[in-house]
Amino acid sequence: MRINTIYCDQHSSKSSIVNRQSSITIGGLQKNSLIDYPGKISCVLFLSGCNFACPYCHNPDLARGCLAANINENSIYDFLESRREFLDGVVISGGEPTLQKDLIRLCRKTKQMGYPVKIDTNGSRPRVVQALIDEGLVDYVAMDIKTDPARYFPLIQKKGNQKNIIASIQIIMESKIDYEFRTTCIKPFIDADVIESISRLISGAKLYALQKFRNSGVLQPEFFHGNECGYSDDELMHLKSLTKPWVKRCIVR
Repeated sequence: MRINTIYCDQHSSKSSIVNRQSSITIGGLQKNSLIDYPGKISCVLFLSGCNFACPYCHNPDLARGCLAANINENSIYDFLESRREFLDGVVISGGEPTLQKDLIRLCRKTKQMGYPVKIDTNGSRPRVVQALIDEGLVDYVAMDIKTDPARYFPLIQKKGNQKNIIASIQIIMESKIDYEFRTTCIKPFIDADVIESISRLISGAKLYALQKFRNSGVLQPEFFHGNECGYSDDELMHLKSLTKPWVKRCIVR
């Protein structure tokens, strides 16, 4: 559900100048959400730019680095100040938030305003994840696990290190904060063997969410032409059953 959202504008030069001066590339603001932060009414701040190129990405403009019109860092703080009586938390999503130079400052100021903070991440920058946790700047981390880490390259990321994905998983699981791991179930990235492999990797995890693929508005629509890439509800429930020996709780979204 996306309501009351200010979206990015790829042609806004004025917004581009303001946001780059603050080293926070803002792609959009969803003013309220009942589903993005479990148990809380939140807003969602979308930071633009990503180091992955998942063909099924449902935020393609953010992945390409587009910028929001008429939103800058100061206007975000003004908005948060005005919504103190309504919002229970702030979600920082993307794109990939950990690429942002001033992410720590953004989280620190948001926390100073009294808001719990949730971060959505692809786990590619474990040092940033560790710093956010160590400094008490995040209260909830949702990490996407795209497939078996050994299979990220080259379809998900042209260059990279699977050790970073594994390190982020370990950092998150060893922390004392709330977290979830999630996987979009799409062929050929996901099959039964991959789900079992991921489940073993996150053995003991509090929550693992399997997400249904929706083929609309994706980053690389040509990747799916002529291919049956999604899983049926019954197939998703079978994949869920494979996680049972390994994770504490698995849900299908």
